[in-house]
Amino acid sequence: MTIVFYTAGAVAIIATVLMLTRLDAVHALLHLIVSLLAVAVIFFVLGAPFVAALEVIIYAGAIMVLFVFVVMLLNLGAHAARAERALLTPSIWVGPAVLAAILLAEFVWLLASGNVPPSGAVTIGPAEVGMALFGRYLIGVELASMLLLAGLVAAYHLGWRKIPQEEAPHVPHP
Repeated sequence: MTIVFYTAGAVAIIATVLMLTRLDAVHALLHLIVSLLAVAVIFFVLGAPFVAALEVIIYAGAIMVLFVFVVMLLNLGAHAARAERALLTPSIWVGPAVLAAILLAEFVWLLASGNVPPSGAVTIGPAEVGMALFGRYLIGVELASMLLLAGLVAAYHLGWRKIPQEEAPHVPHP
Protein backbone atom coordinates (compact mmCIF):
# COMPACT_ATOMS: atom_id res chain seq x y z
CA MET A 1 0.00 0.00 0.00
CA THR A 2 2.84 2.38 0.78
CA ILE A 3 4.38 1.80 -2.63
CA VAL A 4 1.06 2.56 -4.33
CA PHE A 5 0.66 5.72 -2.26
CA TYR A 6 4.11 7.04 -3.12
CA THR A 7 3.84 6.05 -6.78
CA ALA A 8 0.48 7.80 -7.12
CA GLY A 9 1.96 10.82 -5.34
CA ALA A 10 4.89 10.88 -7.76
CA VAL A 11 2.53 10.61 -10.74
CA ALA A 12 0.45 13.48 -9.33
CA ILE A 13 3.52 15.67 -8.89
CA ILE A 14 4.93 14.86 -12.35
CA ALA A 15 1.57 15.42 -14.05
CA THR A 16 1.05 18.70 -12.19
CA VAL A 17 4.50 19.98 -13.17
CA LEU A 18 3.86 18.98 -16.78
CA MET A 19 0.49 20.73 -16.62
CA LEU A 20 2.10 23.92 -15.38
CA THR A 21 4.83 23.89 -18.03
CA ARG A 22 2.71 23.15 -21.12
CA LEU A 23 2.07 26.11 -23.41
CA ASP A 24 -0.96 24.60 -25.14
CA ALA A 25 -4.13 24.64 -23.04
CA VAL A 26 -5.33 21.25 -24.31
CA HIS A 27 -2.05 19.57 -23.37
CA ALA A 28 -2.21 21.17 -19.95
CA LEU A 29 -5.76 19.86 -19.53
CA LEU A 30 -4.64 16.31 -20.35
CA HIS A 31 -1.96 16.46 -17.67
CA LEU A 32 -4.38 18.02 -15.19
CA ILE A 33 -6.79 15.12 -15.70
CA VAL A 34 -3.99 12.64 -14.97
CA SER A 35 -3.04 14.62 -11.87
CA LEU A 36 -6.62 14.56 -10.59
CA LEU A 37 -6.86 10.82 -11.24
CA ALA A 38 -3.65 10.32 -9.24
CA VAL A 39 -5.16 12.24 -6.33
CA ALA A 40 -8.21 9.97 -6.57
CA VAL A 41 -5.94 6.92 -6.26
CA ILE A 42 -4.34 8.51 -3.18
CA PHE A 43 -7.77 9.04 -1.60
CA PHE A 44 -8.66 5.43 -2.38
CA VAL A 45 -5.48 4.13 -0.75
CA LEU A 46 -6.09 6.27 2.34
CA GLY A 47 -9.47 4.62 2.88
CA ALA A 48 -11.82 7.16 1.31
CA PRO A 49 -13.28 5.37 -1.74
CA PHE A 50 -16.30 7.66 -1.89
CA VAL A 51 -14.11 10.78 -1.93
CA ALA A 52 -12.00 9.12 -4.65
CA ALA A 53 -15.14 8.55 -6.71
CA LEU A 54 -16.18 12.16 -6.16
CA GLU A 55 -12.72 13.29 -7.28
CA VAL A 56 -13.09 11.37 -10.54
CA ILE A 57 -16.71 12.32 -11.19
CA ILE A 58 -16.61 15.97 -10.19
CA TYR A 59 -13.07 17.11 -10.98
CA ALA A 60 -11.77 14.78 -13.68
CA GLY A 61 -15.23 14.62 -15.23
CA ALA A 62 -17.42 17.68 -14.82
CA ILE A 63 -14.85 20.41 -14.19
CA MET A 64 -12.61 19.22 -17.03
CA VAL A 65 -15.61 19.21 -19.39
CA LEU A 66 -16.23 22.80 -18.28
CA PHE A 67 -12.60 23.68 -19.09
CA VAL A 68 -12.90 22.04 -22.51
CA PHE A 69 -16.02 24.10 -23.22
CA VAL A 70 -14.16 27.25 -22.19
CA VAL A 71 -11.33 26.39 -24.58
CA MET A 72 -13.92 25.82 -27.30
CA LEU A 73 -15.66 29.10 -26.49
CA LEU A 74 -12.44 31.03 -26.95
CA ASN A 75 -12.67 30.08 -30.64
CA LEU A 76 -9.14 30.73 -31.79
CA GLY A 77 -10.00 30.45 -35.50
CA ALA A 78 -7.33 29.17 -37.90
CA HIS A 79 -4.89 28.63 -35.04
CA ALA A 80 -7.37 26.24 -33.44
CA ALA A 81 -7.54 24.16 -36.63
CA ARG A 82 -3.74 23.83 -36.72
CA ALA A 83 -3.70 22.96 -33.03
CA GLU A 84 -6.38 20.32 -33.57
CA ARG A 85 -4.31 18.71 -36.33
CA ALA A 86 -1.32 18.73 -33.97
CA LEU A 87 -3.39 16.83 -31.39
CA LEU A 88 -3.70 13.92 -33.79
CA THR A 89 0.02 13.13 -33.57
CA PRO A 90 0.69 10.19 -31.28
CA SER A 91 3.73 11.79 -29.62
CA ILE A 92 1.54 14.26 -27.73
CA TRP A 93 -0.37 11.48 -26.00
CA VAL A 94 2.69 9.54 -24.79
CA GLY A 95 3.22 11.43 -21.50
CA PRO A 96 -0.39 11.41 -20.27
CA ALA A 97 -0.86 7.83 -21.51
CA VAL A 98 2.18 6.51 -19.61
CA LEU A 99 1.16 8.27 -16.39
CA ALA A 100 -2.46 7.09 -16.74
CA ALA A 101 -1.26 3.51 -17.39
CA ILE A 102 0.77 3.60 -14.17
CA LEU A 103 -2.33 4.73 -12.26
CA LEU A 104 -4.51 2.08 -13.90
CA ALA A 105 -1.99 -0.65 -13.05
CA GLU A 106 -1.91 0.53 -9.43
CA PHE A 107 -5.67 0.59 -9.18
CA VAL A 108 -6.07 -2.89 -10.70
CA TRP A 109 -3.42 -4.19 -8.31
CA LEU A 110 -5.26 -2.64 -5.36
CA LEU A 111 -8.55 -4.23 -6.36
CA ALA A 112 -6.93 -7.61 -7.05
CA SER A 113 -5.05 -7.66 -3.72
CA GLY A 114 -8.29 -7.38 -1.76
CA ASN A 115 -6.88 -5.34 1.13
CA VAL A 116 -8.74 -2.11 0.33
CA PRO A 117 -9.40 0.00 2.34
CA PRO A 118 -6.41 -0.51 4.62
CA SER A 119 -7.07 -2.03 8.01
CA GLY A 120 -7.40 0.54 10.77
CA ALA A 121 -8.44 3.29 8.37
CA VAL A 122 -11.68 5.14 8.91
CA THR A 123 -13.91 4.93 5.85
CA ILE A 124 -15.50 8.20 4.79
CA GLY A 125 -18.96 7.64 3.36
CA PRO A 126 -21.51 9.73 1.50
CA ALA A 127 -23.24 10.90 4.70
CA GLU A 128 -20.05 12.43 6.09
CA VAL A 129 -19.25 14.17 2.81
CA GLY A 130 -22.79 15.52 2.51
CA MET A 131 -22.78 16.80 6.08
CA ALA A 132 -19.47 18.58 5.48
CA LEU A 133 -20.45 20.12 2.15
CA PHE A 134 -23.94 21.21 3.12
CA GLY A 135 -23.25 21.87 6.78
CA ARG A 136 -20.09 23.59 7.87
CA TYR A 137 -18.81 24.40 4.37
CA LEU A 138 -22.06 25.43 2.68
CA ILE A 139 -20.98 29.02 2.06
CA GLY A 140 -17.64 27.89 0.61
CA VAL A 141 -19.35 25.44 -1.74
CA GLU A 142 -21.78 28.11 -2.93
CA LEU A 143 -18.98 30.67 -3.40
CA ALA A 144 -16.97 28.15 -5.42
CA SER A 145 -19.94 27.47 -7.69
CA MET A 146 -20.48 31.19 -8.22
CA LEU A 147 -16.77 31.60 -9.01
CA LEU A 148 -16.95 28.84 -11.63
CA LEU A 149 -20.02 30.47 -13.18
CA ALA A 150 -18.26 33.84 -13.29
CA GLY A 151 -15.24 32.22 -14.95
CA LEU A 152 -17.45 30.62 -17.60
CA VAL A 153 -19.22 33.92 -18.35
CA ALA A 154 -15.88 35.76 -18.48
CA ALA A 155 -14.42 33.18 -20.89
CA TYR A 156 -17.46 33.57 -23.12
CA HIS A 157 -17.07 37.33 -23.20
CA LEU A 158 -13.32 37.10 -23.81
CA GLY A 159 -13.80 34.68 -26.69
CA TRP A 160 -16.76 36.41 -28.30
CA ARG A 161 -16.05 38.27 -31.46
CA LYS A 162 -18.28 39.76 -34.09
CA ILE A 163 -17.96 38.09 -37.48
CA PRO A 164 -17.48 40.68 -40.26
CA GLN A 165 -20.09 40.63 -43.00
CA GLU A 166 -17.74 39.31 -45.69
CA GLU A 167 -16.89 36.25 -43.52
CA ALA A 168 -20.45 35.53 -42.46
CA PRO A 169 -22.06 32.67 -44.39
CA HIS A 170 -25.00 33.65 -46.56
CA VAL A 171 -28.22 32.04 -45.37
CA PRO A 172 -31.18 32.50 -47.73
CA HIS A 173 -34.43 33.48 -46.08
CA PRO A 174 -37.51 31.41 -47.00
